[in-house]
Parts: sequence; C-alpha cells; structure tokens
Amino acid sequence: MNPSSEITVVLPAALHARPAGAVVRAAAGFEASVEVRHDGRTASARSALRLMSLGAGAGSTVVVAAAGVDADDAAAAVAAVLREAS
Repeated sequence: MNPSSEITVVLPAALHARPAGAVVRAAAGFEASVEVRHDGRTASARSALRLMSLGAGAGSTVVVAAAGVDADDAAAAVAAVLREAS
C-alpha cells in the first residue's frame, strides 16, 4: 500500500465555486489528507474557499497530493473531478 500519491492535472476551467465544492465532496469520502498545489501555494481539498484562493484558471497545472491509508484512491478521485471541472 502506498502511503502517498501525487497526480498532475491541467484544469479545463477555472477552479471556481462549483468545481471547488465538487472537490470537497470527493475528498470527504476518504481518510487521506488531500491537498491541491498551484503556483507555490497549497490548499486543503476539504476547503472550497482555500481551493478558490489558489487562483488556478483554465489551463493551469495543479498537483493533487494525498497522504494516508487510501491516498491513491483519494488523489485519483480529486484529480478526476478537476479534470472534468466546468
């Protein structure tokens, strides 16, 4: 079992309220702590406000990092939401 996981995602749309909320819902289903990193800043995937404060726009590259028992699944679920953001 891998205790941590990182996935790089290019956002199809800006990380605004709707996709940030979807990320929070996705992260809530896992024990792992999940963070989204952009341009030298980090936000918990459990805080929509912090995610929006990253200022990640359409075409931005973000890194999803997770640590914990189910890190691989948590990172994959958050990354999937980000890839489909609109």
